[in-house]
Amino acid sequence: MSLDYYESMNYRPFLAAALLAAAVAQPVLARTPGAPAARAAASAPAPARVQARMDARLMYELLLAELLFGQGETRNGADLMLDAARRADDETLFKRATDMAIQSRSGAAALDAARTWHQARPRSAQAVRYQLQVLVVLGRVAETGAALRDLLALLPADEKEPFIIALPALYQRVPDRAEALRVVDQALQGSLHNPELAPAAWSTIGRLRLAAGDTAGAMAAAILGQTARADSEWPVLLALQLFADAQAPDAEPLIQRYLQTAQAKPEVYVDYARALVAAGRLPDAHAQLDAMTQRQPDNPRGWLVKGALLTDERHDAEAEAALARYLQLAAARSGQPDAEGGGGLEQAHMMLALIAERRGDHARAEELLRAVDSPGQALSIAIRRAQLLAKQGRLDEALQLVRTAPERQPEDERVKLLAEAQLLRENGRPAQAYELLAGELEQDPDDEALLYDAALSADRAGQWPEMERLLRRVIELNPKSPEAYNALGYSLADRGQRLQDAKALIEQAVQLAPGDSYIQDSLGWVEFRLGNVAEARRLLQDAYKRRPDPEIAAHLGEVLWTLGEHDAARAIWREGQRMNASNETLVKTLKRLQIKLTP
Repeated sequence: MSLDYYESMNYRPFLAAALLAAAVAQPVLARTPGAPAARAAASAPAPARVQARMDARLMYELLLAELLFGQGETRNGADLMLDAARRADDETLFKRATDMAIQSRSGAAALDAARTWHQARPRSAQAVRYQLQVLVVLGRVAETGAALRDLLALLPADEKEPFIIALPALYQRVPDRAEALRVVDQALQGSLHNPELAPAAWSTIGRLRLAAGDTAGAMAAAILGQTARADSEWPVLLALQLFADAQAPDAEPLIQRYLQTAQAKPEVYVDYARALVAAGRLPDAHAQLDAMTQRQPDNPRGWLVKGALLTDERHDAEAEAALARYLQLAAARSGQPDAEGGGGLEQAHMMLALIAERRGDHARAEELLRAVDSPGQALSIAIRRAQLLAKQGRLDEALQLVRTAPERQPEDERVKLLAEAQLLRENGRPAQAYELLAGELEQDPDDEALLYDAALSADRAGQWPEMERLLRRVIELNPKSPEAYNALGYSLADRGQRLQDAKALIEQAVQLAPGDSYIQDSLGWVEFRLGNVAEARRLLQDAYKRRPDPEIAAHLGEVLWTLGEHDAARAIWREGQRMNASNETLVKTLKRLQIKLTP
């Protein structure tokens, strides 16, 4: 997985490393001359050391270099600045000359400037960092090994580990992953024998092995890193990546071993719990979050994630308690960075609004949504408020609210379109939703999200041949889309058509997403349609245990009813009603079977 996974962990040391990586690995040759940063640097006063020995010639060269650069003669300006840096022997001028060469979009000039700087100042870590950066951008990966070793030798002790962790980000755009691995592996051989650096070094080597397709090698690196120091977070984060990707089941013991150490970070509990949720192991996820909140009861992040999991499972009372605890702890940390990277408070309010909505308290839900004061969440809040209006029968108002919502990003227009289609589809106007999306597909016929949503709308509108055509197009574009296989298979099964084809489609979805309870619900439903009632019961009971949901409850109840277990069926249906009495599948099931449930 890419570095994004690590950044999503909101783990401060790892984020620091990621930020370092971003600074090192950004595509410097894409910068444009005359950018605000360049203009600011151009107008900055000469450093004190230069001023102390400024002569007329040096002053003239500096002014002329900046003038030429500002007028677009970037290469000439960079060359003149580099000449001035040589004569003044000043690191600030070398840096300015290298920056100018980079902004001139000349890789050769940038590399020459960085190397000249390094030759003049062989103990300058900054000079080597620039040289390394430019070599990677130029694709001269084999030459970066020496720069890596030099930089590791020059960096202060407290900067070595973050730099090592940042290396996969530096090389992430290198086409030849095997070459990047070879160079970094050789450069880190010394660090592998340093007890303080070995866990980070093995983690970096493991991530590069994983990027090169060597899962077994990545797993071995995680084991060696943890063997070097059991309480280091770096090997366990690699193990978490392997476990979350379902590539290495053997990674889980490494995670559990780390969590037994006194230094275990709360973030590892949280991310292990998230991976367990993705694998459908909800009880295990709860156990990890409980362990974290018991171990660090004043850490707000665990309470927020616990609240999210409970909200998703519709354990609303427990979710409210967890979220209230989070808000209490967040308020106590007023003035400090938000526990969830700036979005925790908004997430908590939105989840509490969802709980209020499920209880039918639309006024409270609206109040909570209005309390979210975040420009970045404005569109999401508008969509949620529109959904509330639609549930109250005010669909036209809801549509108008979405259409007039502010757009901050280029993709917001598309988000609004999909939200409008969803409102129409889920509130009795599926044909209108399909027409809206079909019109957009004329402009972008291969947009997977548009195709999928249009297929759902066609299904609701009874346009099943069109639904199948659209979903098969999604599968053609993305053969690894479990949602498309599942949606098509379930639609066929629910209508009792081509059941063997339906089962094959759903089984393909299961292979792609083995832990998805909703896909397992589809498999149980097609088995029921095929007459395999015992197997259907087993599958649906397991799906419902892992993820209580009103639609799964509707299917499981019907299977139990067919088996003559009427009391058990009614009990399951009542649970479904408590979760969402207006669930379409549940309502239709009870109506078709002519079941009236007593409270």
